Amino acid sequence: MKGLLNPKSIAIIGVSREPTKIGHALASNVKRTFKGKLYFINPFANKILGIKCHKSIVDVPGKVDLGIIVIPASKVPAAVKDCVDKGIKNLIIISAGFGEAGNNKDEEEILKIIKGKARALGPNCFGIVNTHDNIDTTFALVSPLKGNVAFVSQGGGVLATVAFYSIMYNFGFSYFVSLGNMLDLDFVDFIEFFDKDPRTTAIVMYMERLNDGRRFMEVAKKCKKPIFVIKAGRTDAGKRATLSHTGSMAGSFEVYEAAFKQCGVTLVETISEAFDKAKYHQEVKGNRIVIISNAGAQATLSADYSTKAGFEVVKLPEDMKLEKLPSEWSHNNPMDIVGDADAERYGYVFEELCKRNDFFDCALVIVGQQKTIDIQETARKIVKFKKKLKKPIVVCWMTNADNSLLEKERIPSFFDPSRAIKTLVPNSKK
Repeated sequence: MKGLLNPKSIAIIGVSREPTKIGHALASNVKRTFKGKLYFINPFANKILGIKCHKSIVDVPGKVDLGIIVIPASKVPAAVKDCVDKGIKNLIIISAGFGEAGNNKDEEEILKIIKGKARALGPNCFGIVNTHDNIDTTFALVSPLKGNVAFVSQGGGVLATVAFYSIMYNFGFSYFVSLGNMLDLDFVDFIEFFDKDPRTTAIVMYMERLNDGRRFMEVAKKCKKPIFVIKAGRTDAGKRATLSHTGSMAGSFEVYEAAFKQCGVTLVETISEAFDKAKYHQEVKGNRIVIISNAGAQATLSADYSTKAGFEVVKLPEDMKLEKLPSEWSHNNPMDIVGDADAERYGYVFEELCKRNDFFDCALVIVGQQKTIDIQETARKIVKFKKKLKKPIVVCWMTNADNSLLEKERIPSFFDPSRAIKTLVPNSKK
């Protein structure tokens, strides 16, 4: 896997002179980012992007760690054989036109060639990105930022989209991996690698189907790092789409859902939810939530969102009087402490909850900015609450004020309360 994800030498078979071709875009990205030895294969060109072209991979001098193949499907088996004969142990097959197009014959031929001699990613894939070692073997327009979340996707276009997400939201990744048709390498291989990788703290996956569900469950259950899966093919229409996309038969969503629960994998609905959870991954020891808010409507909506997310919006203890609050506060959970609440009122409620922290497992704090509230002082009260409570909290930050203090303390804060709640992972075993 090191030769695949951090090679010292790369050969690209099928580099194109045409800027509109994948073989040119990919070669351009590799040349821009890769600092090791780089070889281009094109029998009809002398130089492309200023790099000498070889007629065949067998003409390349010295050892090659990684071969990237970007040629028509019908020519791929022969190119794979040349790479194996050359002693290349790792291959990325970008070329499409295989199982997803009904061409299983060439896939079977490739498997025979590489068996016991090399490992292959793809075919019909988008490549890989290693941000820490500055390697981009995709043909995306932009490269993702450096971080600690590994993203493994069965679909290539998702990677291109998420690269923009990385730039737009300043969200960093350790690796991007596109699996494509998963002829050889699949999700399990990368879970095993990322579980031991010190630069990766969480794993996010876009999945259409699994090659070996039992092995996936065994490996995922042993994985020490949180795994979040965006599962495609939940509906009949989605299942049909996966078949034409990567040649995948998606299978019963209910079966996947049950299997993920058994092996500790968290199923998510959207890309943003997956990355929010991966960034904060707060697992709650229980499922009881308390909601503190200065906005009644948002508190009511949050009660619905919390329940849908698997939390119990518990009742407040009968002996919890909170006499310093105005008489019109809600006297229940959600705790609507009224629209004119200031930082001191929030601080008072936080202190009382710290005294009586046995009836809830996590907290949602909703802050709407009014003229009566010192928003930064409120943020400081929230940080103090988090440190003293020692339980997961999330914040609905309904303001355009700077939330860097919350970010610094790794307290999730979002404008939308439903997004905030989804960063929490409930555990029904209290």
